[in-house]
Amino acid sequence: MAKQRPPVSDWATDFDHTDPQWVADPYPIWDELRASCPVAHTDRYGGTWLPVRHEDVAAVAYDTEHFTSRSVVVSEVRPGPDDLPAPIGLAPPITSDPPFHPLARRLLLPAFAPKRIEALEAFTRELCVELLDATRGEPQIDAAVDYAQHIPLRVIVRMLGFPQEDADLFRRFIRMVLEDVDLSAEERQAVVDEGELDAYIDARIAEHLADPQDDLTSFLLEAELDGNKLDPDHVRGTMVLLMIAGIDTTWSAIGASLWHLAQNPADRQRLAAEPELMATAVEEFLRAYAPVTMARLVATDFDFRGRQMKEGDWLLLPFPAANRDPQHFPDADKVHIDRAENRHAAFGLGIHRCIGSNLARMELRVALEEWMKRYPDFELVDPGEVTWSAGQVRGPRTVPVRIL
Repeated sequence: MAKQRPPVSDWATDFDHTDPQWVADPYPIWDELRASCPVAHTDRYGGTWLPVRHEDVAAVAYDTEHFTSRSVVVSEVRPGPDDLPAPIGLAPPITSDPPFHPLARRLLLPAFAPKRIEALEAFTRELCVELLDATRGEPQIDAAVDYAQHIPLRVIVRMLGFPQEDADLFRRFIRMVLEDVDLSAEERQAVVDEGELDAYIDARIAEHLADPQDDLTSFLLEAELDGNKLDPDHVRGTMVLLMIAGIDTTWSAIGASLWHLAQNPADRQRLAAEPELMATAVEEFLRAYAPVTMARLVATDFDFRGRQMKEGDWLLLPFPAANRDPQHFPDADKVHIDRAENRHAAFGLGIHRCIGSNLARMELRVALEEWMKRYPDFELVDPGEVTWSAGQVRGPRTVPVRIL
């Protein structure tokens, strides 16, 4: 079972990104730290650092010499230099470092090119309509549970060429990786040792080897690096990455956007009246409610902004905090759906900037367009009933709304 951690008493010296206060509303915490202690530290999880200013987050993201991406989720399991397969990592390319990283990333670029993503838009739109049809006539629905959480899950399953009815199999694994980070090392390893996900993926790989398809699984199986087919662990790891990085993150962004619109009738009415604003609104929702905080391991002892970091320390890389830095964005704490200049960090910074950004943008845009067509006027049933995920991907897990 997860540990019962004591509540945080000092965010500068004892922060915890799973603390209920952080989960409910991290923005005041980041504001306080930005003003008083821009690089916080905690002994929790064996020692973790937290920069909150945009310039510091960017500095870490671009520094591949002092920070390694071998593990990108802070937990009680702290991998040593020999614990993860080098140079691939468990989920390439996000867990890969140079010089292997650019090779692994370049390999995936064609699969996420604009035309490939454009080809998925019709399926995504049909899916959104199907989900909305299922809510027809209901005076109250849950914008997260009934809508947002299904969309990226089924789109990724479609991209991989897996049966649509298998989509929900991935939910438990995603939760274990991203939310149950305070389980003990033994408990997390026990879930991995069950081998359920590996067995499922291996079965799908075998099917695609026997009968190749025009999908991402066959793309990976046919891909080559330096004239050689990809190592099986590389193929499996990249598929796991797509499930984790491409599902929870995007459903969180969709849910947070609908949560915002449910509370802000002026924005809701303006989007309904001016649908041409959707492109800038999408970027602003991504900035203001960026879901993803990544992690790094300190690769070698060194001084960062006067803080003595040690090899093996964790470091959280909170792109959502960078997006709320008033030194980088005017009115950083305000949502302006017509914000024209918006170089946000929702998709990360540096070499690991999200390769699936085109996909996420398309899913968010289509999800909002179809929702607003069907339900242009809605509100939260009770703000206190909205619940948020813990861990490094932040998004609403329940958003009960009343259709007006």
